[in-house]
Amino acid sequence: MPATGDRITKRKDGLFQGMYTAQTPDGPKRKYIYGRKYKDVERRLAEAMGDTAKGIYFDDENQTVAQYMDRWLEDSARGDLGHRAYHNYKLQIRRHISPAFGRFKLSKLTAAHIQSLYAAKLRDSLKPSSVRYIHAVLHRALEQAVRFNLIPFNPASRVDPPKIRQEEIMPLDAEQARRFLHVARGDRFEA
Repeated sequence: MPATGDRITKRKDGLFQGMYTAQTPDGPKRKYIYGRKYKDVERRLAEAMGDTAKGIYFDDENQTVAQYMDRWLEDSARGDLGHRAYHNYKLQIRRHISPAFGRFKLSKLTAAHIQSLYAAKLRDSLKPSSVRYIHAVLHRALEQAVRFNLIPFNPASRVDPPKIRQEEIMPLDAEQARRFLHVARGDRFEA
């Protein structure tokens, strides 16, 4: 096998380009790594070639996050979800995930992007429980992307969803309870 240096060239635009071949389910596929510094490309190329030699290969097929989420929802999640849950997942994807990350390549989505989305949603007065639901949908979808070798790790696993703070309940005092029961007398929900 040639050394990684034999596979790195300098392009006309000044970037360094490393090339390697990975075996995919569809046969051999050329993959490229780009960078401004030769050493960075050399390191990343060695890692990619090492992963390929171990049979670890990641290819998001140049899918955007929106494309992947739609495909995942229809092909994978729909069979596991009830009718209502499916529509709730679809709503989270359409309202929150795709508008924020839809144009990103799946492989370029980072934990920092996801954390920024959660912070923005909280600033826009979305409840922490709603942001946690967005997180649940995104995390589940990206877990499957990892299992399908589309991405090397789940960036949503590296994010802290917001904590849900329980508000303290103020029980009725004896006088308030007596008045409540008096008003409820005769109502169909009295019991």
